[in-house]
Amino acid sequence: MYQRILVANRGEIALRIIRACRELGIETVAIFSEADRGAQYLELADEAFCVGPPKPVDSYLRIANVISAAEVGNVQAIHPGYGFLAENAHFNEVCRSCKIDFIGPTPEAMAKLGDKNSARELARQAKVPVVPGSAGLVTSIEEARQFAHEVDFPVLIKAVACGGGKGMRVAANDLALQSALQQARSEAEAAFGNGAVYLEKYIEQPRHVEVQVLADLHGNVVHLWERDCSVQRRHQKLIEESPSQSITPETRQLMCEAAVRMISEAEYTNAATVEFIVDRDGNFYFIEVNARIQVEHPVTEMVTGIDLIKQQILIAGGQPLPFQQEDIPQRGVAIECRINAEDPKKNFQPSPGKIERLIVPGGFGVRFDSHVHSGYFVPPYYDSMIGKLIVHGATRDEAIAIMQRALLELRVEGIKNTSALHREILSHSAFVEGRVDTTFVERTFT
Repeated sequence: MYQRILVANRGEIALRIIRACRELGIETVAIFSEADRGAQYLELADEAFCVGPPKPVDSYLRIANVISAAEVGNVQAIHPGYGFLAENAHFNEVCRSCKIDFIGPTPEAMAKLGDKNSARELARQAKVPVVPGSAGLVTSIEEARQFAHEVDFPVLIKAVACGGGKGMRVAANDLALQSALQQARSEAEAAFGNGAVYLEKYIEQPRHVEVQVLADLHGNVVHLWERDCSVQRRHQKLIEESPSQSITPETRQLMCEAAVRMISEAEYTNAATVEFIVDRDGNFYFIEVNARIQVEHPVTEMVTGIDLIKQQILIAGGQPLPFQQEDIPQRGVAIECRINAEDPKKNFQPSPGKIERLIVPGGFGVRFDSHVHSGYFVPPYYDSMIGKLIVHGATRDEAIAIMQRALLELRVEGIKNTSALHREILSHSAFVEGRVDTTFVERTFT
């Protein structure tokens, strides 16, 4: 097993990895930008190195600086968390060429699944249903129009390297198609350095359901059930829960089996999330694989009792999975609310600044994953999420009641945040009755 691991990330997920390593008896090396200098969670690492100025491109995304910190820190492995370099196949290759283990899949599997177009082809090979889409990359407006007329509008323009809602646009007619195509390309080029796009038939008012998978180096692949991530705004998730209210037990089984086939076909190892959309008739379609740990992984941990971060580390270290499929439970109901430093009343405008006062909720069935504290300054350079509030109950009604109580206890003063919006959503009859889709927030609260 590893003696020292570098955590190539910041904030909440960095703290989560540091804690898991501590429990496994592994020392940690943290990295930070000038904007994160002095953050309290860094004190929990055994060593910490500054990797550059505040902007990610100059620090957390600068591969040479991260590798230098790893070499000076004398680590055997790097955990990338989520975001930043977590799905960067080149960074993965650099780590391995420097004799440092990358806690995640191989560069080959990552590249294969990271390209949305090749991932769709892999899904077809694994007999996993996919949304009707263009045969390959769309390079001209003429190609886009031809596809749109073949499948009928609306269509979804999707960058092959999209993520976090970036590089995606919906077009309902010919007039909107050209500008949407250009916007998707430009946004993806700016965010990921890759403006290539393809088109899919847009499934109206879908549910977003994903399956957590673990695969070890010994050929064992298991699923850890599904999470429903339908409560979103601008393609970014706000609330996640498990189990999903939108699928039948039969569909759940078929979807989970499809996810395992997909990961097996890709010869993938470590943690992955296979994402699907579900239409109004209950049909599900593959959309993408996230080759990393997900923000919402605590939802799965709460219903299965399995620490996913520890499993990532143990798998990378060569250990076989300590359980088989039949050993993995799905007990009770877990719900997660992402607490973002944003103003929902101003189109979710970011709200960086000083947290004057923070009161963290507690009690039975409540977990708050966060790196912030009273006096913490939320920097403007990074994702606006400041914490994840997760609850677990025996039933969905109980889980909703616990979450409502926990949200009332949560106090984040000094900046705008999304906790009040979460309370509204959880009180809405459509959410209570499980009748939400990915357009629910925009249709109801904006």
